[in-house]
Amino acid sequence: MSRQRGSIKEIIKGKKYKISFYIGLDVNGKRKYHIETIEAKNKAEAQKYLSKKLVEFDTGKLPLDESNIIVRDYLDKWLKTKNFSLALSTYNNYKKIINIYINPYIGSYKLSKITPLLIQDMYTKLVDKGLSARVVRYTHQVLSEALDQAIIWQIINRNPCKGLSLPKSTKKEMKALTVEQAKIFLNACIYNKWGILFELLIISGMRPSEALALKWNDINWKDNRITIQRSLTRVNNLWAFKEPKTSNGRRTITMPSEVMNNLKEYKNRQDIEKSKSKEIINYDEAKEKMKPDELQKKLDNPKIYIDYGLVFATSNGNPLDLANINYKYFKPLLKEAGLPNIRLYDLRHTCATLLMMSKENPKIVSERLGHSSIGITLDTYSHVLPDMQEEAASKLKNLLLS
Repeated sequence: MSRQRGSIKEIIKGKKYKISFYIGLDVNGKRKYHIETIEAKNKAEAQKYLSKKLVEFDTGKLPLDESNIIVRDYLDKWLKTKNFSLALSTYNNYKKIINIYINPYIGSYKLSKITPLLIQDMYTKLVDKGLSARVVRYTHQVLSEALDQAIIWQIINRNPCKGLSLPKSTKKEMKALTVEQAKIFLNACIYNKWGILFELLIISGMRPSEALALKWNDINWKDNRITIQRSLTRVNNLWAFKEPKTSNGRRTITMPSEVMNNLKEYKNRQDIEKSKSKEIINYDEAKEKMKPDELQKKLDNPKIYIDYGLVFATSNGNPLDLANINYKYFKPLLKEAGLPNIRLYDLRHTCATLLMMSKENPKIVSERLGHSSIGITLDTYSHVLPDMQEEAASKLKNLLLS
């Protein structure tokens, strides 16, 4: 039998009770308790109220109205409330930001004593350590969001993050292959194990995470179309499928017949390799029929192919690891072909840039990329627009001034 958490003390029989339970350590390392005097008819009713408060505490919903709470404890409590509202990858990013960049500097301070100058000094030290503007601004975003919640919970009266100076954000350099380089790249893909993946990325314009989440039933062989309806996320060696952030992220892309034929050849090779496995398990069927522990044993057996229906999969059916593909196959391909050292994501930029340079309608490009609006497309690829503006001026000259 588990030990009962918290305590109940009768103050006035049938009228008042005092409940208390442990909530952590204060800045001096002393034990802290939530203590509250309530009205209740009997101990059973008081116990019910105590249980409710314990649930609120465990889920991060208990208002933290004590003035002595330190930043580290508060952020831990706040983060628990975000567990179900954030994507797993975002939640882990928040946790890393807090543990690596915030707690070492201000974690031991009382939350009520945090000043704008203290936080500004923290940002300065982060910059001096060589952290990018992007990381510092993201740290500011997380901390500011947490302190906004502290105001709602009535722990503090103002957010000391407001009005601070942040390092100027700079856009990450975007690279794209030229037409000639893209042709060399596609030729090199023929001799690369994952060349079909790279070919798909540069011609479709989809994100690498979207390509790795593709399933064979997303492909319409008859109309040469591929439907993108999920992406792959991986955190701490755990992977999961994620829904598109916007409705435009779910889209259908028309592909050249040559690429579709290459995909068919790749599927045939995959089927042959799959048939060599000791056993093939259809995951969707197995999870309905098998007990969880029985299915887990199958998942842990490297000789069993777990068929998730993925287009791009490892020898046992699992999704590919993007970092592994990048450094083992993509980077060597670029080096051997004498091409610029671009990122895997730059294949998407190459697709968009080449389409814009060929005078494709920006709306069509935006839809292919899955941008939430055409404005994002035009802003991202504004470097291509000057040539288009010159052509527009030339057309107007021919129409009106010739």
